[in-house]
Amino acid sequence: MSGGVPAAGSALPRSSEGGQQSHEEDDRKVRRREKNRVAAQRSRKKQTQKADKLHEEYESLEQENTSLKREIGKLTDEMKHLSEVLKDHEKICPLLHCTMNFVTVPRPDALSSCLPR
Repeated sequence: MSGGVPAAGSALPRSSEGGQQSHEEDDRKVRRREKNRVAAQRSRKKQTQKADKLHEEYESLEQENTSLKREIGKLTDEMKHLSEVLKDHEKICPLLHCTMNFVTVPRPDALSSCLPR
């Protein structure tokens, strides 16, 4: 300490009035810092909860997507099977080869005229 100037962080001598004012400022700073710390903690907690909720929603959507893909696969297989059954049926169905199918006649008449007697 040269020149009578106190080092940084050392306490300056205060008058009783100046000391009271400085003490109040210090208290205000401490309260403000604590308030900011609590607000930051609350904000982080809120962000964490929001992220957790989004992650849960994402997981749920992924499960639903997987389930829907599985269902699409099953339906695709069923469609292929039914298409094959229909093709096989079309080969042997007498109604598809009947000339009456191309005439506009009420359906029951068309059916009875095409069926073997």
